Amino acid sequence: MIYDVLDFKDLNTKVSYNLFNTKGGVAEFHAILELTNDHSKFSAAEQFDKVNQSIVHLFLQPFLQNVSPALLRWFVSDVVNQAELIQLSDNVAVSIVQQSPLNGSKVALWIYGIENIQSIRTPDNAISIKRPGYTHHYHTQLFTTEGNAFQQTTSIFNNYIKSLSQMQCSLDVNCMRTWLFVHNIDSQYNDIVVARRNIFELENLIPQTHFISSTGIEGKYKYPEVITLMDAYAISGIMQEQIVYLKGSSHLNPTHEYGVTFERGTSVQFGDRRHVYISGTASINNKGEIVHPFDIELQTIRVLENINVLLVEAECNMEDIAQLIIYIRDISDYSSVNKYMRNQYPYIPMIIVLAPVCRPGWLIEMECVAIKGIEDSRFKKF
Repeated sequence: MIYDVLDFKDLNTKVSYNLFNTKGGVAEFHAILELTNDHSKFSAAEQFDKVNQSIVHLFLQPFLQNVSPALLRWFVSDVVNQAELIQLSDNVAVSIVQQSPLNGSKVALWIYGIENIQSIRTPDNAISIKRPGYTHHYHTQLFTTEGNAFQQTTSIFNNYIKSLSQMQCSLDVNCMRTWLFVHNIDSQYNDIVVARRNIFELENLIPQTHFISSTGIEGKYKYPEVITLMDAYAISGIMQEQIVYLKGSSHLNPTHEYGVTFERGTSVQFGDRRHVYISGTASINNKGEIVHPFDIELQTIRVLENINVLLVEAECNMEDIAQLIIYIRDISDYSSVNKYMRNQYPYIPMIIVLAPVCRPGWLIEMECVAIKGIEDSRFKKF
């Protein structure tokens, strides 16, 4: 596992990255691309141009010679005006959400790349990445402009289920991860929770079986009518014995106990590595109670404790984290959170964005992806 930073000084950008590789396997690349501190003198168009140029420069680096981008998530400060500044690609999954980067810039980017991939765009606008043993499916920007939050969420999931079916996949077997971005989450989230729960029950996603790792967070799309926006990741060729759902019972309670339906984390075992997807995690205890109300620093520490418990359950630790996204409710908390995280985990590629969590008392939430090299002859390599 390699952690490093590239500084494109001529473009006023930097890339914090993690490069994972195993002998005989393919490389995986997670990176956070940000504008540097003198970004304020540039207009929105100039900032986006610098980021677009930086992506090109990045994938020309010798150590990424055979690595191609698979997923780009753009964090922007004004999606209605800025979406048109983003350069799209036919063979890359692109997600665009208004969650302002809190370093003061107008744009930042999470980049996920894979070595030696064959990507195709499906008729329903997903990106499918074919590997010898598996096909990885990224659906991004799933939305409808019709109806209220309940109706939009129901429609999005129904359409996603149909798309999975066309790939000979299902929601309960193949979907590993979802992200739900909610406009005005404080007032809309309950309707989304009910809609998702209803869909899950129809798909046999219930407390007695399992749910799906997820983040439900404030986020806005370019169309004002969109309340719910969803990204999702699924795998063809996966077997149930490759999947472990993480509980963290010493620190966290099952989500269904307070009416929501998602897994705290999911571990996926391949023949040469383990992927761990940690859902949006807040300062909560195993009774479902908020820990450290009104204290951003103590909530930050508790969130990290909760994440570590989940990682340990997957036989990983904080040093296996490939990327970390931090959501905070109050912009004034940025300085203290940033200082703490940079001091404690300077090597992890991370970004802090403005995005209220689904429960007002939670001041901060984090999600992450971890990767650990393993050897398991039962399963095909990644």
